[in-house]
Amino acid sequence: MGSAITVIGLPIALGIIMFGLGLSLSPGDFVRIGRRPRAVAVALACQLILLPLVCFGLVLLFRLPPVLAVGMMLLAASPGGTTANLYSHLFRGDVALNISLTAINSVIAVVSLPIVVNLSLALLQPGGEQVGLQFSKTVEVFMIVLGPVVLGMLVRGLKPAFAAAMDKPVRIASVVILTLVIVGAVSAQFDVLMSNLGALAGIVVTFCLLSLGIGFLVPRLLKIERSQSVASAFEVGLHNATLAIVIARSVLQNPDMSLPAAVYGVLMFPLAAAFGVLITRGKKGAQ
Repeated sequence: MGSAITVIGLPIALGIIMFGLGLSLSPGDFVRIGRRPRAVAVALACQLILLPLVCFGLVLLFRLPPVLAVGMMLLAASPGGTTANLYSHLFRGDVALNISLTAINSVIAVVSLPIVVNLSLALLQPGGEQVGLQFSKTVEVFMIVLGPVVLGMLVRGLKPAFAAAMDKPVRIASVVILTLVIVGAVSAQFDVLMSNLGALAGIVVTFCLLSLGIGFLVPRLLKIERSQSVASAFEVGLHNATLAIVIARSVLQNPDMSLPAAVYGVLMFPLAAAFGVLITRGKKGAQ
């Protein structure tokens, strides 16, 4: 039952949520980002350069077995998932920036992910299988992110009053759907979570919190506005665990290598929610 919720229900639920995000966006949001590219550049630098370095340091610090260490690096190299856009929406981030970052990262990952993973295999597991990222998976992420959003934007363009009226109900519905997704994810991965909790929980929690923190604090230190920093935090901090699992199991043919992403895929939901509450508490309307 839990597996069905995550495999079938999650994409449907996120599609509905992304449609709701589209209702709150206009083309002007994306034009504004093009005029201020610093936020995009900083977030991409955090995602593509800082995170792999941080993760590599963690796998050495926690002394993970090579197969799990490579699995963590695979997770670190995976682009942000659609869940990042949902959290950005819930915690008043710049959703247009977040969606743009997710789309850009999904394309860049075609090159960056194989580079990071192959270097990790060479350093941590010499003689391991080389990896290439299936382009169809990038297209899938791209379409899940942009398809429903474009539809929502079209509805807003045709029915702006309806889109405005739906803002609050969509946010409430998003919280309800997110709760169901968390329950489903925990249920589907319960056995994996329990059997690997001791070996992986520490590094997964540390990596997730560091990713979120880096994604938020680096832009803030560089004087990037709060809403864009929130978007950066969730884009940099929430990875596409499903993509990492698919590559580990289908491309590398190594189920054990998928375990870090499986554990992360469950723990990231409550960790990101707690982080969002922490950084937005008392900051409503702050820039």
